[in-house]
Amino acid sequence: MSMPFYVAPEQMMKDRADYARKGIARGRGLVAARYVDGIVIVAENASQTLRKISEIYDRIAFAGVGKYNEFDQLRVAGVRAADLKGYQYSRDDVDARSLANSYAQMLGNIFTHEMKPMEVEILVAEIGLEPDGDQMFHILYDGTVVDHRDFAAIGGDAEATREALQSSWSEGMDRETAIRTAVAALVGERDVPSDQLEVAELSRTNGRRCFARLDEVATDIL
Repeated sequence: MSMPFYVAPEQMMKDRADYARKGIARGRGLVAARYVDGIVIVAENASQTLRKISEIYDRIAFAGVGKYNEFDQLRVAGVRAADLKGYQYSRDDVDARSLANSYAQMLGNIFTHEMKPMEVEILVAEIGLEPDGDQMFHILYDGTVVDHRDFAAIGGDAEATREALQSSWSEGMDRETAIRTAVAALVGERDVPSDQLEVAELSRTNGRRCFARLDEVATDIL
């Protein structure tokens, strides 16, 4: 009888992490940045139908990078979880922190127990009634959660994008300035047509449902 092939647990985790990172790096990144009335999210996306940025609930948005079919599964799961919680309790009880924790558990379980990890990173953003209540949570392929206050960058060359945002973002920006700042950090020196940029916002001025797409608005601004 042949002996089963043995792989050390730490090597297995390293191989899975390398596999997920390589898959995510092949995709295009996205940026989220706070402005005076909310949060803008900008993604590099050549498709006009397969969206990277979506609404989860009244004040919550979802954005993903990596394999579209995998992060769209997570989006649908988040919508269902938010709807169920809002129906059972109250709409005010649905928040980004609990959704981020749920996503972290899902991704962590898949990374640990499944043969193939999900090749995705996601961002869950929520705006509060006041600017101090704005939240952004970055969830990695292995379930790690990182919270961001003013801006976030995931996918693509995220480190360079974060450095660009660090030097260009400022408190109290209006929406137009925030979009320009986010686009400049995301594309860098590359020439990316405006129709390949997906832009959305969470705004305190939009009523109960704060999410809105800004593709046409962004084209005029840029």
